[in-house]
Amino acid sequence: MRDFSQDHRWLSINTATVRKQRGEDWPLLDILDACATRGIRAVSPWRDQVAAAGLQATAQRLKSHGLELSGYCRGGMFTYTDAASRQAVRDDNKRALDEACTLNAPCLVLVVGGLPGALAGKAAHRDIAGARAQVSEGIAALLDDARERRMPLAIEPLHPMYAADRACINTLEQALDVCDTLDPARSGALGVAVDLYHVWWDPKLHAQIERAGKERLLAFHVCDWLTPTTHLLEDRGMMGDGVIDIRRIRAAVEMQGFAGYSEVEIFSQGNWWQRDGGETLDICIERHCRCV
Repeated sequence: MRDFSQDHRWLSINTATVRKQRGEDWPLLDILDACATRGIRAVSPWRDQVAAAGLQATAQRLKSHGLELSGYCRGGMFTYTDAASRQAVRDDNKRALDEACTLNAPCLVLVVGGLPGALAGKAAHRDIAGARAQVSEGIAALLDDARERRMPLAIEPLHPMYAADRACINTLEQALDVCDTLDPARSGALGVAVDLYHVWWDPKLHAQIERAGKERLLAFHVCDWLTPTTHLLEDRGMMGDGVIDIRRIRAAVEMQGFAGYSEVEIFSQGNWWQRDGGETLDICIERHCRCV
């Protein structure tokens, strides 16, 4: 297991962690500048932040700072209700692939979607098995485009509390079942993003990390689970403030050969998004050394 205690070489900042400072939006290019100033070597930007900054401007700023990506957030949301929405999903995911290529991302992270319409507040149906079938169909279609672009896809299973609206793939086992069906040769084109917030509780987690192996482990996201949790989406904790055994899980993924970045991804409307962004980045560095 790598020693992170002396420096933050393997820290990446998911830009959602500091998308707001003091309650106001913090522009992406300013976030990149602040990361570079602190010697942070990698980021994982969100598509909406890239769109606001401009794709080419983002690519240029990354290049000028020598910043790498640990992933690109996000593609997915594959479920649909009719032929038009199905085509719209496919078109949007192709755009996400092209953006990921422009930014030289190592993978496109996929949040697969839940029951169609549920995220907007009105699910079109209750057929979660059908939703999962649409997800597999959508990933299969996108995989051809991803292989053509040499851009790996990383399925991110989300905690079961998000099954209805954000992701009907909820365990690492389910994600790997899709990988094994669509990419049985373990070609490197399809794998998983292991986000501790979503998978830490799973009694099968360590067995599934071993099953994934180096070829499937494409991204590793860290934060903490607070007790009590006051908001299902926007109350993630800074590493060390909650109950996740972060180092034990990192040891498990590294035992399989994962040697990439530990990507800090924190949604925190009531705490970290209310602070100065530079302060949050500084604490991310300190906690990465001490707790990750």
